[in-house]
Amino acid sequence: MRLRSSGFLLVLALCSSVALAQTPPGANPPPAPVAPAIPATPPATPQPAPGPAEPQTPAVPQAPATAQPIPATPSPATPAGPGSAQQAGRTTLFPNPSDPTGVEEGVLVAKPAVVLNGISTWDEAFANLKSAFTRIEDELKKAGIAPTGRPVTIFVDTDDNGFKYEAMVPIERVPEGKTELTPEIKFGKTPEGRSFRFVHKDAYDEIDGTYETITAYLDIKEIVAKDAFIEEYVSDFTDSQDTNFEVNIYVQPKE
Repeated sequence: MRLRSSGFLLVLALCSSVALAQTPPGANPPPAPVAPAIPATPPATPQPAPGPAEPQTPAVPQAPATAQPIPATPSPATPAGPGSAQQAGRTTLFPNPSDPTGVEEGVLVAKPAVVLNGISTWDEAFANLKSAFTRIEDELKKAGIAPTGRPVTIFVDTDDNGFKYEAMVPIERVPEGKTELTPEIKFGKTPEGRSFRFVHKDAYDEIDGTYETITAYLDIKEIVAKDAFIEEYVSDFTDSQDTNFEVNIYVQPKE
């Protein structure tokens, strides 16, 4: 992480038809016996009296060819898994989807947030930030406050050994009359102003490569950036080696 600790430190998801059963033919009463014929001269050859009707094999019920499906009673929608609706409602600081192949310029609009300050070494950056956001999310849940945006880190002071940071999660609004969620977690707001958004989609341990690309871009464009840089985590924190980990990096130029 040494790149981010020098200079500006760069910051740089049936039909089922039912047929009625037919009455088996064998259930009908047998036909009445025929009276014997009066003998004549010469007598007629006697005919055997008709016996009972041969039992027939009951017909297998068949579905009518034109039968239509029986409308099923609509069942209630299956509830989404825990937190899924909440995750779906979270937006990024730039509301449009990120573009991993290019650089986007826009204006950040400040949003209410809860903020936890901390200090970390570079080697422990991923673990400490993950822990900070877990702590924030737990306290928000206890207070019944729903997050509305993705987790954000502002690296406010850095050197070769580590950094000071503000870990924050956007919310809908700050409760009236409140300045803190807990003694350590305060209410504040996300960054605002003109910004460039770059995208890192790889293991977090490889993020310095993205910052090198950002540095080269700023040099070519002769853009002087503010010292603080901003990371927004589009993916959930899982493992620092997760190659699908996606981070929006916002760089704010000096005006």
